[in-house]
Amino acid sequence: MYDLLIIGGRVVDGTGSPWYWADVAVNEDTIVAVGHLSGDAARRTINAHGHIVSPGFIDMHTHSDLQPLLNPLHECKLYQGVTTDVIGHDGLGLAPVTPKTREILTDQLAAWNGLPDFDRDWSTLTEYLDHFDGGSGVNVATLASQGTVRMAVVGMDNREPTEAEMTRMKAIIDQCMREGAIGLSTGLTYAPCMFASDDELVELCEVIKRYRGFYCPHHRNYGTEALKGYWDSIEIGRRSGVPVHLTHCHLSFDINRGRVGELIAMIDQARADGVEVTMDAYPYLAGQTYLHAFLPSWAHEGGNAAILGHLQTEESRGRLQHELEVAGSDGMQGVPLGWDMLRIGGIIGDHDPEIIGMSLPDAAARAGKTPFDFFADILIETQLGVSGLAFFGIEEHVQTIMRHPAHVVGSDGILVGGQPHPRGWGSHARFLSHYVRDLALLSWEEGIRKITSAPARRIGSLDRGIVRPGFKADLVVFDPDNLRATSTYDNPRSNAEGVTDVIVNGVRALADGQVTGATAGRALRDPFGRRHERHTSF
Repeated sequence: MYDLLIIGGRVVDGTGSPWYWADVAVNEDTIVAVGHLSGDAARRTINAHGHIVSPGFIDMHTHSDLQPLLNPLHECKLYQGVTTDVIGHDGLGLAPVTPKTREILTDQLAAWNGLPDFDRDWSTLTEYLDHFDGGSGVNVATLASQGTVRMAVVGMDNREPTEAEMTRMKAIIDQCMREGAIGLSTGLTYAPCMFASDDELVELCEVIKRYRGFYCPHHRNYGTEALKGYWDSIEIGRRSGVPVHLTHCHLSFDINRGRVGELIAMIDQARADGVEVTMDAYPYLAGQTYLHAFLPSWAHEGGNAAILGHLQTEESRGRLQHELEVAGSDGMQGVPLGWDMLRIGGIIGDHDPEIIGMSLPDAAARAGKTPFDFFADILIETQLGVSGLAFFGIEEHVQTIMRHPAHVVGSDGILVGGQPHPRGWGSHARFLSHYVRDLALLSWEEGIRKITSAPARRIGSLDRGIVRPGFKADLVVFDPDNLRATSTYDNPRSNAEGVTDVIVNGVRALADGQVTGATAGRALRDPFGRRHERHTSF
């Protein structure tokens, strides 16, 4: 007798192969049979007639580092069919930490993670990941975070590490990989990641090579020097001998319009040369981050206290305004900031709630200030606790990147704030319903491959992402005709529709369109089938 039997569905198995009619049987946490099984006995049966049955979806870029622990059901992902979130992105993950870096990261990432009353009682990656085992509605896989490691060893200084410091950073990353990290992320427009040279990054990547890890860069410039940023990232992979995964891969701003073909040619040439390059992208034209990320790199040296000091000093404030509005801050990718491209996403602490969701110029007008003065003052008043959406994307570029076989989907979703980006609630549903079904940009088989087996192979989860006996039972049942993302920029916290059932490690997390309360997610700590080690000190 099977524990669970899904009958009558159109199986899209995640490999890219043509769909077929089949039943799928599950025992415990594993798929045990695929075929004509409807006459067999089962403790529970799901009728999937008229629906697609596929592997659970994988979100390749998330900022779910804390939210699944605070909101274990993680409904925003389950209603999209997502069964695994990849965390630790942009070089600023939440582990491993010291008491000092825990405090710095809490303040710096407030606009990503919020400031919840939550006991972050971990120091090592092991202790952190233990919280997800049985405590989350979805699985997580984590990257080691270069900035978090550099912060612990070098601090927030803009300088090269000493030989002893480099040795220490490499040892910490080695420990992270032995504890189950899947690769190394960096965020080269964020402090302290931005203070690392490419030579430093190559040396750190050589550590992850021993564990078949990959390099996952948020690179130095997505604007005036975007193509150079991608080239430099690929060269780091080439020099260190590790795969490169270009996270939130996009070519945006008017200065880059029409140049996406150059990016694709660069990726194709690197792959032809033997550099394993993959990429993720979200199906929207706006990005989101904390608002002080747009400041120039020199303002970040020394950490948040230094940033606030610059914002309150007349001379520095004048320099900041000139670089943002005229010269083009490297924090804004070298492009002069058009204030009307920014929208307030969320604010930490007490502030005028009416400005949430407003464009920055409208919020400034409400306060009777110029856009720059409003920008600077709200950062001071909230101690940098403001997130913003930036509208800079180019639709034809998004579609071109989606068509590439090395592309997978990552939401880059930030789940806190009064009016965050809708991508945390809608990316996978929008990708399938709008780009696959409505625009026919890709077939169902290829679209589903990009959110199942392709990201599973990238993160080393070799027993997930395919509907096949012996694979883990992360499964989705959805109505292809009625699947849709309901989240919008004005109403982002709206769950997707059309997914009826989600199975995580053999347990129904969504049943008949309703969350069950199950928290069967796990930390996926055994990439490429290697055994991880447990550590309880840092």
